[in-house]
Amino acid sequence: MQTSVIGFPRIGTLRELKFASEKYFRGEISSQELLDTAKNLRKIHWTTQKNEGIDFIPSNDFSFYDTLLDTAAALGIVPRRYKELNLSGLDTYFAMARGYQGESGDVKALAMKKWFNTNYHYMVPEIDDNTVLKLSDNKPFELFTEALDNGVKTTPVIIGPYTFLELARYIGTKTKENFFGNITDAYIQIIGKFVTLGAEWLQLDEPCLVKDMSRENIEFFNSLYTKILENKNGLKIRLQTYFGDVRDCYKEICALDFDGIGLDFIEGKKTHELIEKNGFPCDKVLFAGVVNGKNIWRNNYEKTVELLKNLQNKSINTVINTSCSLLHIPYTLKNEVKLSDTYKKHFSYASEKLVELNEIKKIIETEDYCNLPEYTANIKLFSEERSGCNTNVKEKVNALSEKDFTRLPVFTEREKIQKEEFKLPLLPTTTIGSFPQTSDVRQTRASYKKANISETDYEKFMKSKIAECIELQENIGLDVLVHGEFERNDMVEYFGECLDGYIFTEKAWVQSYGTRCVKPPIVWGDISRAKPMTVKWSTYAQSLTEKPVKGMLTGPVTILNWSFPREDISLKESAYQIALAIREEVLDLEASGIKIIQIDEAALREKLPLRKCDWNKEYLDWAIKAFRLVHSGVKSETQIHTHMCYSEFADIIEDIDNMDADVITFEASRSDLTLLDVLKAKKFRTEVGPGVYDIHSPRIPTVEEIKSAINKMLSKVSYNKLWINPDCGLKTRGNEETVQSLKNLVKATKEIREENNL
Repeated sequence: MQTSVIGFPRIGTLRELKFASEKYFRGEISSQELLDTAKNLRKIHWTTQKNEGIDFIPSNDFSFYDTLLDTAAALGIVPRRYKELNLSGLDTYFAMARGYQGESGDVKALAMKKWFNTNYHYMVPEIDDNTVLKLSDNKPFELFTEALDNGVKTTPVIIGPYTFLELARYIGTKTKENFFGNITDAYIQIIGKFVTLGAEWLQLDEPCLVKDMSRENIEFFNSLYTKILENKNGLKIRLQTYFGDVRDCYKEICALDFDGIGLDFIEGKKTHELIEKNGFPCDKVLFAGVVNGKNIWRNNYEKTVELLKNLQNKSINTVINTSCSLLHIPYTLKNEVKLSDTYKKHFSYASEKLVELNEIKKIIETEDYCNLPEYTANIKLFSEERSGCNTNVKEKVNALSEKDFTRLPVFTEREKIQKEEFKLPLLPTTTIGSFPQTSDVRQTRASYKKANISETDYEKFMKSKIAECIELQENIGLDVLVHGEFERNDMVEYFGECLDGYIFTEKAWVQSYGTRCVKPPIVWGDISRAKPMTVKWSTYAQSLTEKPVKGMLTGPVTILNWSFPREDISLKESAYQIALAIREEVLDLEASGIKIIQIDEAALREKLPLRKCDWNKEYLDWAIKAFRLVHSGVKSETQIHTHMCYSEFADIIEDIDNMDADVITFEASRSDLTLLDVLKAKKFRTEVGPGVYDIHSPRIPTVEEIKSAINKMLSKVSYNKLWINPDCGLKTRGNEETVQSLKNLVKATKEIREENNL
C-alpha cells in the first residue's frame, strides 16, 4: 500500500510563518523576505514528508492566511473595494484577510467563519453580480514547479468547485448556479496547466459533501464534475472528502470518472458501512483516511490494520491516508522537551503521523506482522492503564439530575430584578473581556512562569496593570468594566492550568486563522478544580471602582472544544466534569461580591455535528446543559453573560436562547450583522450585544460607522435588550487602536442615546 497526506501544517515548527508575517505587517521586513521565509518553510515541509516515505505529498496546501482565500484569488474573485486600493498583489490579499486602513483607503476585511467542525477559520469569498470567475493566479502551478525543483513530485491540492461555491457569499441576485460555466471552465484550465507541467494527480477537496445534501445539491455537484472530468486529458483526479461521511452522494461519487476517492474513516460514522453495503469501484483508488488529522493521540494499529485488511480482502486498491489535513494539529513532538515520556508516548503530532503512516504500511505489507516491533509496541501502549482517574468527580457527574441544569427564577423575572439592581443606562457599553497584552505583560508572565521573579512581584505588576485598565475604562466612559485578563496566556490554557486532569505542552501550536495560533491543552484524566482561578483578580478590580466589573470565565464547552479531548470517555462526560469545576468558580465569584459574571462559550458551535439529524442527540442536548449547569446555582440578581465567536448561529439560535444566560454577545460585525434578522424573527429573549466593530482587523472604526451599526441593530432589536460592545476580546490588538476604537464606541453610543431620547 502507498501512503498519503491531505495537507501539512504551514506555520513551521516554531511558528516561523506567523512571526515573519507579523514583521511584514509592521514594516520590519520586505515582501521578498516574507516570500523567502515561506519558500524555505515549504521546502522543509516537502522534504520532511519525502524523507518519511510519503507517496502522495501535497502542494498548494501552503497559505499565507487561508486556502479558501487563495482559491478565490486564483479564480480572480477580488471585490472592487480591494482592487481600488491599488496595492501590490500580496498587500491586496492581506487587505481582504485583515482589512486595510492607510494612505490608499479604508476597507474592512472579508467575512470569516469556522471551517466546518474545527477551530480553524476561513475567509468567505465574496461574489457579486459583476464577478467573472476565471483563472487569474499562478500560485498552484508555481508551487508544484517549486516542489519539483526541490526534487519532490507532489499532488497539487485545490478546494473543489462545489465546496467553493457552497461556502461563497453572494452579494446580489445571482446564485451559485449562475457561475456554473465560469467555474467549470476555470477548473478545466487548471487541469490543462497541470497536464502541461507533468503532474500525475490533482486533489480536489470537497468537504461540503459530508454535510446534508438535497437532491438539487447532488445534481449540481454531479453536473459540475461531469463537465470537468470530461477534460482530464490524462491527469488523475482525486476527490477528497473529510470531517464526515458522504452518505447522501456515495453512489453518485462512485459513478463519476474520478481516479481516486478520499473518504474519512475517523469521523465518517457510515463510511465503512457505505463500502460494505455498496462496494467500491474496482477502477478507482480508495484513499482511506485512517490516521486522525484532528487529534494528537497515537493511532491504534490493531483497529486500523483490521479495517485496512478488510478493505484489502475486498480487493480495493487502497492508499493509507490521513483523515483530513494535518494543519489542525501541532507540527512535531520533538520540541516538547519538558513533557514527560509518560505522557508523550501516547501522542502523535503532524511529523509523528508521517511515521505512523509508514509503520501501518509496513505492518500491512508484512505477513507475520504480529511480531513486528512497531506493532507489538503499539499493542502494549494501548493495553496500559492510564493515570488520572478521580472517583469523586465521576460520582458527582453520575448524581446530576434535571434540577442541576435549571436556574430559577425564570428569565423574565430575573431581567426585571437585574434592571433594578444595576440601573445601567440604556444601550450599556462594555467590552468582551481581554485588553491588549503588551510586551511587558507577556514578559512578566513568562518570567514568573520561569521563577525569575517572585509571586509578590508578579502580583504587584498584575495589579498595577489591572488598576491602569480600570482607570482607562472609566476615563473612556464604559458602563460595565473588565479587569483586562493580563494574567492569562490563553482563555483555555489558563483555566486548564488551574484544573486537575489537564496536561500542557510547550510548542504545540496550531493555526486558528492567519497569524493567530493557539496551543490547546490536553485532557488527560478526570477534571476537577484544584483552586480558585480568577477570584483575586476580579475582586481586586471591583475594589477600584463603583461601576460593575465582570468576572471573566471560559465556559465548559469551549474549554473542551479548544482542548485535545480524551478518546476513552464521551465528550458529554468530559463537558460535565469541566462544568462542575467552573460552577465552583462562579459561586465563589458571586460570594466575593462579583455581580456580573461572563462565561464565554466562544466555541459552542465548533463541535456541532455537520448533519442536522445529529445536532441535538449527539451534541446540543448535553452542550447546552453543560453551560446551564455552570450558572444554575447563582442568585437572581447576579447577571450571567456569555460570548460566542465567529460562526453561523441562525440555525441554532433557539438552542442558544435556551442556554438561559441573561446577556449574550456575538461576533457578527464581519457578516454585516445579518444575525439581527434571525434574532427578530425568532423573538430572541436574551439581551444581546452583536458587536459593533471587528477586532480582528487593525483598522479603527469611525464614530459614524459605529452609529450606523447601532442604528441597524435598533431596527431589529429593542433598545432595552441591546448592549454595545466590540465583537470580541482585545488581547491581540495594540493599545493605540484599542483606546481610540473604544472612545469612538462610547461617543457613538452617547450620540445615539441623545438622538433617540434614550
